[in-house]
Amino acid sequence: MAVYLHEEDLPEGVLAPGPVAVDTETMGLITPRDRLCVVQISDGRGDEHLVRFSPGSSFAAPNLKAVLADPARLKLYHFARFDLAAIEHYLGVVAAPVFCTKIASKLVRTYTDRHGLKDLVRELLGKEISKQQQSSDWGAPTLTDAQQEYAASDVRHLHAMHAILVERLEREGRTAIAQACFDFLPMRARLDLAGWAERDIFSHE
Repeated sequence: MAVYLHEEDLPEGVLAPGPVAVDTETMGLITPRDRLCVVQISDGRGDEHLVRFSPGSSFAAPNLKAVLADPARLKLYHFARFDLAAIEHYLGVVAAPVFCTKIASKLVRTYTDRHGLKDLVRELLGKEISKQQQSSDWGAPTLTDAQQEYAASDVRHLHAMHAILVERLEREGRTAIAQACFDFLPMRARLDLAGWAERDIFSHE
């Protein structure tokens, strides 16, 4: 198992076919203001690839975009809504089809209100991950070893959790409703970018 750091694009051919786990690191939570700094991606076979973008990047990244936009590849996320918005805003592609472990967790783990990645990894896989670097400076000229490990850990466990959550969705009869939510996520991200991030357009208000 290794973590590879790349500048501005993913090398061609480093990912095996099939689903990929995806995550992003940005300068903050307001997508148009807080630039995309890192995209993490893994094919689930033990290695994680981090693509770092510098200030003023053109975000060309043809190899990374090809993987993200491939309609034949399922993309696994935890809180896909944020990552989809960042990827579309900066890279200009819709990184779908989608499976979101946070939404799946909320649909099947109704016995808890703890749906963070750390909580899911602990319960489903019996492992511990650190969130210590979550609020660090992802735009720094050099990413520390701790930052790289944190970024890699955000995609490292998504394939294993996906398999478990698929089984639980089936068991609880919620596969179809989950899929409908996943299918809507790219549009939910687009609504966020268009100014409806804080308003539920389905509510009565």
